[in-house]
Amino acid sequence: MISVVVTTYNQENTIARTLDSILSQKCHLPIEIVIGEDCSTDNTRAICQTYADKYPVIIRLLANEQNKGIVDNYFDSLLQCRGRYIADCAGDDFWIDTEKLEKEVRVMEAHPNVTMVITNWQFYNELTRTTYPSHQRLHAPITAGNKLLKDIITQRNMSVFHLCTSLYKAEVFRKAYEEDAGLFRQTNYVSEDMQIAFVMAQHGDIAYLQDITLNYSCGGVSNATDDIKLFDFVYKTTQQIRYMANKAHLDIQTFLAERIFVLGMHAFRSHQAPLFHQTLNYEREWLTDRDWKIKLLFTVMQHEWLWRLGLMIRHSFVATKRLFR
Repeated sequence: MISVVVTTYNQENTIARTLDSILSQKCHLPIEIVIGEDCSTDNTRAICQTYADKYPVIIRLLANEQNKGIVDNYFDSLLQCRGRYIADCAGDDFWIDTEKLEKEVRVMEAHPNVTMVITNWQFYNELTRTTYPSHQRLHAPITAGNKLLKDIITQRNMSVFHLCTSLYKAEVFRKAYEEDAGLFRQTNYVSEDMQIAFVMAQHGDIAYLQDITLNYSCGGVSNATDDIKLFDFVYKTTQQIRYMANKAHLDIQTFLAERIFVLGMHAFRSHQAPLFHQTLNYEREWLTDRDWKIKLLFTVMQHEWLWRLGLMIRHSFVATKRLFR
């Protein structure tokens, strides 16, 4: 059996599309759909209940009494899955290949060492209903997972996976969760996908299919323009990455130095001195070295008049770029 996890919150305009794309799958293995409905304030729950009533053998609706948030809702739903394999499709995304699961299962059955299969995908613009390609690429149909660990957690070179394209082994997740639940969720975690790909790569090979199977609808805090929110998001994801890197004994000091610069730029653009001081604390905590960019940025922010001048120059530069677009 394949368990398909669908987590959703306030997605009344897209959740039916997501469920229809899963129900249209043609696969020789039976599937179940586990919906984690996170106490929506719109009509999402009613739509999910309609589908659960219509497909009682296939769909199980987990209707949360209180909002749990993305991470807890996902892993609580995951722990309810009964399948040998697990797939994922978020409540605003949808599969566009009716044989997605069948293709991935064939790979799993032919290659016992493969713990996760991922595919290519594309962005989907909800307003224009147009698509444009992603930058996900793996160079081989099957890659040893330990060669991908650093790329998975840092994504410095490219995004090497999208969880909503994946099929992975449930037993690998369950065993890893029993050994270290803190790897998957802590109070300050904001991501649920990196941990899954990380443990799958730790325990086997990763397979890649070039077929485009997913339309990914963009959105969320990582696409926001609020530098204060982005500062918090970058810090929390970096803490997750540090946890995984320490677990796998990976050297990510260069990456951490880059993150210090990113945090510094969010502090600079928001003109928030407390965020600057937090960045200095993280620099000491993460034991990173300063390159010339970080030295220059921190020098500017140490002097209020320089900071204000820097913001004026930046605003003028941005305005000029817009004029010549």
